[in-house]
Amino acid sequence: MGANLRYYWAPHNKEHSVGLNDFYISKYPVTQKIWIEIMGFNPSYFQACMKCPVETVSWNDAQEFIIKVNQITKQHYRLPTESEWKYAARGGQKSHGYKFSGSDYINNVGWYNKNSGKSVHPVGEKQPNELGIHDMTGNVWEWCKDDFEYVDKNPVQNNAITPPEISRVLLGGSWANDYKQCLLSYRNVKRSNGKYRNVGFRLAHNA
Repeated sequence: MGANLRYYWAPHNKEHSVGLNDFYISKYPVTQKIWIEIMGFNPSYFQACMKCPVETVSWNDAQEFIIKVNQITKQHYRLPTESEWKYAARGGQKSHGYKFSGSDYINNVGWYNKNSGKSVHPVGEKQPNELGIHDMTGNVWEWCKDDFEYVDKNPVQNNAITPPEISRVLLGGSWANDYKQCLLSYRNVKRSNGKYRNVGFRLAHNA
């Protein structure tokens, strides 16, 4: 299990202008295969694709997965904060200022409603961004650690412990959305117990 999980990781340890600490973020969203290895079942709507992102998982479900992963690996995996996710998606210090993660042309880097065939796709099929990270545009929305209202009031907080959640931040767009909702500047919000067939997550880890 440990070897499989590490395979999906890409390091990211650059400083950020708003004071981000060094961190790691996964190269791909968590896949159905990895979810099944940890949780023993597949919650996804699109189940015939072990290399596809796990979806139909709530923010709360992601927390349960993370607890079990940390118990198995003795590590401290977590969801990325909104600031971490955006910094990684924009390419960090290697950023070229693209509108999407890795390109100004969404077809190069993401699955959205015009090219997805109304379905999720295996991770890594589109080109990566400047840091070698895949699928941060389209495919599935990705849960962030942050409480939506708290982030609005505290935009430069890093790794903050948020108050009891009402809603959580989602970023990146999905296979079901148009290109505008897949822009790096777009923010979505859903209740933390919501489950959607176009929502998944990726992991982060302190450096």
